[in-house]
Amino acid sequence: MTPVELSRTVLHAVRRAVDAGELSVAVPTRAVVAPPGPGGCGDYATSIALQLARPAGQPPLKVAEVLRPHLLGADGITDVVLTGPGFLNISLDRAASGVGLVGEILRRGERYGYADGPDGRVVQLHCPHDLRAVVVADAAARLLRAQGALVRVTAEGVEPAWTSVLGVAVDAVGRAPAELPVNVRPVPAPESADPMSLGRDAGRWALLHPAPHDRPRADDQHLVQRESNPLFRVRYAHARARAATRNAADLGFTADPGPVPATGSDTGTPNGTATVTATVTAPLADAAPQLLAALADHPRVLAAAADHRAPDRLARHLVTVADAALPFLPTVLPRGGEKPSAAHRARLALAEAVGAVLAGGLDLLGIDAPDHL
Repeated sequence: MTPVELSRTVLHAVRRAVDAGELSVAVPTRAVVAPPGPGGCGDYATSIALQLARPAGQPPLKVAEVLRPHLLGADGITDVVLTGPGFLNISLDRAASGVGLVGEILRRGERYGYADGPDGRVVQLHCPHDLRAVVVADAAARLLRAQGALVRVTAEGVEPAWTSVLGVAVDAVGRAPAELPVNVRPVPAPESADPMSLGRDAGRWALLHPAPHDRPRADDQHLVQRESNPLFRVRYAHARARAATRNAADLGFTADPGPVPATGSDTGTPNGTATVTATVTAPLADAAPQLLAALADHPRVLAAAADHRAPDRLARHLVTVADAALPFLPTVLPRGGEKPSAAHRARLALAEAVGAVLAGGLDLLGIDAPDHL
């Protein structure tokens, strides 16, 4: 079960409670699920009970107790624990959730984490005549549109080179009326810095990766192809994932997001002349749990980055995904005399999911994701 599917499951639980007369509330359009906070447990937690407590006229803990049995009856959920004032902590079937997550990413491709369609929001972004502000507004608009919003970007000034070199796009330029205040104003880059000298990809990354309150550093460190460069690690992980697909095709196998067969200990026959290999089926989640957790968190990060107009959150998340993927990617292809197996097909599916998430995320930042690096 993916986070998007779990969010829908939570809403279905609310609907069932309302239909049964256990709650008297309007079913919300969205239920936020996220990794548990301090004191939580399981795979995900939701504060839906706290959200519904006031309209339901009941304490949050009571609302959570009403929703718990409806969640426990859902496929893919193994346990629901109440903590704090009414948080619902949900444990998932790890084998099913890992396979389902990878399958969902492969189905959605680079649009994994996008909204299914327009959500009715109309957002106006207005920024000063400042390079970083315009780049941040451009990336924030991309994120908001991916989440279903209709966005208009205006700036008090844009230099032609900002568009030709860094690819920024605004809908109108000029001073805005008093009722339209500046609402995108990150700390500007130092006057001595020249992000445009880095080119489009490194220049945008230099301006977008730091938090809005941090002053960006626009130097040649963004161009070096070393592990010390976060942009290089992200693009290198993407290129490795794409290379795995090409090399797998040369070996005659494709991705299949199924469980990973794990070989157990050999057991000798009574006469000691032969061995029997015991095989068990391990969840895909056991292959790379941190990587799967980062991929599962991608839709939440996209939504939060859009809501807070904070593309830096996405940039840092892509670094997290890349850092979790890089130790895993060398395990994808057969080694030596190995023949492609179900394990390799499942790992290849996970690698392709990594490539889709990194490519989609970089595209939202306006940065190219090369297949060869």
